[in-house]
Amino acid sequence: SFEGRVEVYHDGKWGTICDDQWDDRDAEVVCRQLGLSGTPKALSWAHYGQGSGPILLDEVQCSGNELSLDQCKKSDWGQQNCDHIEDAGVSCDPFTGTHVLLCQLDCCPFLLPPLAEGTVRLAGGHSPSEGRVEVYYNGDWGTVCDDGWTDVAAQVVCRQLGFR
Repeated sequence: SFEGRVEVYHDGKWGTICDDQWDDRDAEVVCRQLGLSGTPKALSWAHYGQGSGPILLDEVQCSGNELSLDQCKKSDWGQQNCDHIEDAGVSCDPFTGTHVLLCQLDCCPFLLPPLAEGTVRLAGGHSPSEGRVEVYYNGDWGTVCDDGWTDVAAQVVCRQLGFR
């Protein structure tokens, strides 16, 4: 799924995020952290239902450039003044903006718009922000040879994938 209440895992437990200061820049970081592209949208007031258990984060203020929520300005873990009616949510709509495959094994291409020649993805990494670079060309995915590969080339791929 590409939308829902945001929950984070910290210190051995799952918890929600309070929607104080929650905006589309925070949603952009969540979508990036989940490896989803499209148009990030922040949703407040427990739009996707109230969570249970601890509220672990409050006052999250991302610039939108971070790779994970952990890099954003925020209250200390567990420090909050909220109730679950303020649980934060996001929508990372894959049918808007730049399209990236959601199905790693091309299991559901009928759900996605046609891919443009030159679309890139990362495969085989330990997180959505790392892996082997693959390019879509002539109806198929292929790898990129590392001859002449530079940090500048890596930065271009990162920008194509929505990282900054």
